[in-house]
Amino acid sequence: MKLEVPDQFTARLDQAEVMLDLAVGMYASGHLTLGQAAGLAGIPQAQLQRELGRRQIPVQYDLEDLAQDLLAAKDLSRQ
Repeated sequence: MKLEVPDQFTARLDQAEVMLDLAVGMYASGHLTLGQAAGLAGIPQAQLQRELGRRQIPVQYDLEDLAQDLLAAKDLSRQ
């Protein structure tokens, strides 16, 4: 997909910042997972999580995520 930005805005834009803003927005709206958003922005997930915190955007974590984490913790405790 190509995205065209009018010339009047391009002088003030940095491509990396635009990709980060796009990734954060798509993550916040539920269109991308954390990993997908980090990939789109071209940064590690931990860095994206810090950026989400800086922007006061909560990390999406539901009951299914919790159940998976609890199973993983249970498996680890058996080792």
